Amino acid sequence: MSALFFGSISTLADTSELQRRAFNEAFEAHGLDWNWSRDDYRAMLGSNGGKDRIAQYARDHNQDVDAGAVHETKSAVFQELLSSAEVSARPGVAETIQRARKDGLRLGFVTTTSADNIRSLLSALAPEIDSDSFDLIVDSSSVSAGKPDPEAYRYALDQLGEDAAHAVAIEDNAGGVQAATAAGLTCIAFPNENTSGGDFTPAQTTVDALRADDVVALVKS
Repeated sequence: MSALFFGSISTLADTSELQRRAFNEAFEAHGLDWNWSRDDYRAMLGSNGGKDRIAQYARDHNQDVDAGAVHETKSAVFQELLSSAEVSARPGVAETIQRARKDGLRLGFVTTTSADNIRSLLSALAPEIDSDSFDLIVDSSSVSAGKPDPEAYRYALDQLGEDAAHAVAIEDNAGGVQAATAAGLTCIAFPNENTSGGDFTPAQTTVDALRADDVVALVKS
């Protein structure tokens, strides 16, 4: 068997600006005078973990902030935005999933975000893409370390009984690419609108749209 892994929420739908809006609304709700501009946010996207970004920003500004509480609010706001916004799959994603399933590939959604965020995204994308699209969904409760640590991918390979040599990951940010390649997977970089300036050197290729034939051929090569 061979496996194809989608590595983050924004490999399915570009939610990056919704995420940034959710952070800023959470800051306001907690009485913080922070407002992350698009340039600010882009500079933070080299690694994963919203809670860690909040904590680091607080340290950088010599402020004592409950990063966990702020991030919980951010997640709640993000889920509400997903339920009300028009969210659609990124170019080629639905076609790639359909082709991969037709060709008998195992499909995984390998993230280190919360299960609630994943449910909200898949609800917004249904019926085109939903939980039944994947053989395995990995969330933050599945592993102890977030990306760029490779634990999430090693966990996914173990759960599916797959070999990294026969697996391809699709990632939208530099930290995700690092995690996938550190686990021995071939990686396709698929930057979103706010990560396009990242360093994707370890990836096999960088694309702005998925082409089902090319992706499946890479998995089978």
